[in-house]
Amino acid sequence: MTDQVKLDIPLLLPEVDSDADRCVARLISDLEGREGVDKVHVVRTSDGTPPQLCIHYRPDILPLERVRQLARSAGAELTEQYQHLLWDDLEGVGHARRARTISDRLRKVPGVIEAEVSAAGTMRVEFKRSQTSIDLIRKALADMGVSQKSSAATAAAPAGRGPSQHAAEHDHGSDHVHGPDHGSADHKHGEDGDPSHEHGGIFGERTELIFALLCGLVLGTGYAIEKLTAAPEWLAFACYIAAYGFGGWFTVREAIENLKLKRFEIDTLMLVAAAGAAALGAWAEGALLLFLFSLGHALEHYAMGRAKRAIEALAELAPRTAVVKGADGSTREISVDLLQIGDTVIVKPNERLPADGFVVVGRTAVDQAPVTGESVPVDKEPVPDRALAAAKPDTLEAKNRVFAGTINGYGAIEIAVTRLSADTTLAKVVKMVSEAETQKSPTQRFTDRFERIFVPSVLALVFVLLFAWVVVDEPFRDSFYRAMAVLVAASPCALAIATPSAVLSGVARAARGGVLVKGGGPLENLGSLTALAFDKTGTLTEGRPRITDIVPATGVSDDELMMIAVAVESLSDHPLAKAIARDGRQFLDETPTPTAHDLQSLTGRGVQARIDGEVVRIGKAEMFGRDGIADLSTEMAAAIERLREQGRTTMVVRKGERDLGAIGLMDTPRDAAKAAIEQLKTLGITRMIMISGDNQKVATAIAAQVGIDEAVGDLMPEDKVETIKKLRDEMPVAMVGDGVNDAPAMANATVGIAMGAAGSDVALETADVALMADDLSHLPFAVGLSRSTRWIIRQNLIVSLGVVALLVPATIMGLGIGPAVMVHEGSTLLVVFNALRLLAYRDGGNQ
Repeated sequence: MTDQVKLDIPLLLPEVDSDADRCVARLISDLEGREGVDKVHVVRTSDGTPPQLCIHYRPDILPLERVRQLARSAGAELTEQYQHLLWDDLEGVGHARRARTISDRLRKVPGVIEAEVSAAGTMRVEFKRSQTSIDLIRKALADMGVSQKSSAATAAAPAGRGPSQHAAEHDHGSDHVHGPDHGSADHKHGEDGDPSHEHGGIFGERTELIFALLCGLVLGTGYAIEKLTAAPEWLAFACYIAAYGFGGWFTVREAIENLKLKRFEIDTLMLVAAAGAAALGAWAEGALLLFLFSLGHALEHYAMGRAKRAIEALAELAPRTAVVKGADGSTREISVDLLQIGDTVIVKPNERLPADGFVVVGRTAVDQAPVTGESVPVDKEPVPDRALAAAKPDTLEAKNRVFAGTINGYGAIEIAVTRLSADTTLAKVVKMVSEAETQKSPTQRFTDRFERIFVPSVLALVFVLLFAWVVVDEPFRDSFYRAMAVLVAASPCALAIATPSAVLSGVARAARGGVLVKGGGPLENLGSLTALAFDKTGTLTEGRPRITDIVPATGVSDDELMMIAVAVESLSDHPLAKAIARDGRQFLDETPTPTAHDLQSLTGRGVQARIDGEVVRIGKAEMFGRDGIADLSTEMAAAIERLREQGRTTMVVRKGERDLGAIGLMDTPRDAAKAAIEQLKTLGITRMIMISGDNQKVATAIAAQVGIDEAVGDLMPEDKVETIKKLRDEMPVAMVGDGVNDAPAMANATVGIAMGAAGSDVALETADVALMADDLSHLPFAVGLSRSTRWIIRQNLIVSLGVVALLVPATIMGLGIGPAVMVHEGSTLLVVFNALRLLAYRDGGNQ
């Protein structure tokens, strides 16, 4: 298990050289609330170089890549000092115990901060460039008989299907390395072109299974010769020796790796038991043990591969080629890897979209289920202004935006590309799901610690049983045989795979349903929660408020009030500002508005700008009367009170020292909100709280409409963080928001859940769980799946530990090695196939 590490991380802050910058403050706030982080502080230097961020954390809980994502969402970048390596196509792993051994060996490589390998063949390594390199890591893998798939095997994969198709030395903005070096001429099978490393052996991925079957074949032949024929004894003995060779081939290799790490693992115990049986002359039983053990490994590898393929299916969604329209109207078909931002792509009906972008020509309905999980096709229409849309593609409405891998409906459309193939939403989801495979859950970390205590305890018990003949009147042979049987019975094979198999299946099923879960920790934690906190705007409500009331001050016309408001709010991207700008233009019709400039955001309160040399402030009533800003007039205060009594969100407009008036807005609850809240209550969520920056009366009114009894209003962003911290002190709590304005609050919750992540890079990067669709109805699915995953993990633990508890006394009382290994390996396969049931999970828990 990885201990706590301390990293001094240099940050690149665009045009920022001060540690007092708001970007740094937000990043520190985001990190300090995360599980696994003990301390975050700024280290100032005396040589004039920028300050460094020092993080004391545990990389097995919060990987360096998550730190990188959080930094990027806060507007910063980690420098090139650290590198993140993600390969999802390793061969030669096979099962959870070997994956753990490979992880431990990689952590011994100088410069490696953290390494985690999953049983499904995904590897995540975080290292210092100055101390190690990709070549050294590849060599360390080759020394263990582990390699990436050959270039020939992966070259046929469709281009642009996610990070694993990119060259190993290709950087995604900040040294993100994903996948094998497919384009390199010197990329070889294994190390130095040795084909024995390809796909784990000379027979490819089936090598271990073939060896296990050969073991069984020669074992059966030897047993038949011994019992049914009068052939020489040496012939049966030779068959048993061959069975030992085939059955123990991979087990011996694993045991040697473990001994190099000065650690006894399950494979070592099995070898000792098989050797003990041979020492007693029970060659058939020893060979049976190795046969069933190796067959169990091979089948376990197959089952885990099925879950892995469910994840790889995501990468199969994007097409290989796209039809690009030239400026002269001509068309040509090119690889999606060659698409550039700004290209115009033609998509025919019923074809998959090759890139993220926005519609410029045509109307259609797009099936977005492959990416967002939405069950109903979404209507799409062209943007009114291509140039404006290209300047701010992330602010476009859902009706204009499209994603790679989704399916066009009835109409031919043309889309403008906004992201390269490596940066599409689909590519990011595939990458993050692959990373999630390597994130250990709390239960998995516990079982790892338990095994490291349990295995030596088993060895101690076996050693004591070797001397049972001293106390019990029996020959040493019987005591030795009993000790070997106990060794087999107590080996916790099922325990090692119980949690990883469930986590992998759960993450894969979630991704297929449009929910991105970043590892076993969030998956388990979400399944154990009984409390949820919701942000109001854009989460429980549509996030599309509309103007309902225009209340000008005495002597001010409606037109004057709206002209000033529209001029200023047109510069802002806040949902309320957009609503005022949009509805205000409709109100003013063709009336021109003055020019505003020097916009400043007053976080959580409002904005200010300049028009005709005068300062214009627009914001909540609470913005006035503090920080040197004059209080509201009696007239405006009374108007605000009346609007709030009616459940309106209010904005006051002031130019210079004169109040121009107030604007009342109302946001409507989402259609799916009330039904989702009822489903969550059915799933066992007993406490739900809405937190909002709106007035308390507005917050209470919206909460009542969606079925939430508890609402807290009048909260600034920092107040939301404190509210979540207080809730978390009482009980584990998840925070549901949009992942942008709510990022600090989400970071301090037990689990942060972002909605509409398909349209927001920030939401994708800051959340622990991301609902790809902007649809609250996916939340009960995520919670229900997490609960089912947690329940299956418990079932698996009960089975794995229960079998050990049953077999150990039984073998002490005389149960033989053969029956013990059959039950032992049967329990291992049982927990794996039990976990695979999660791949068939349906809403409401129907499986």
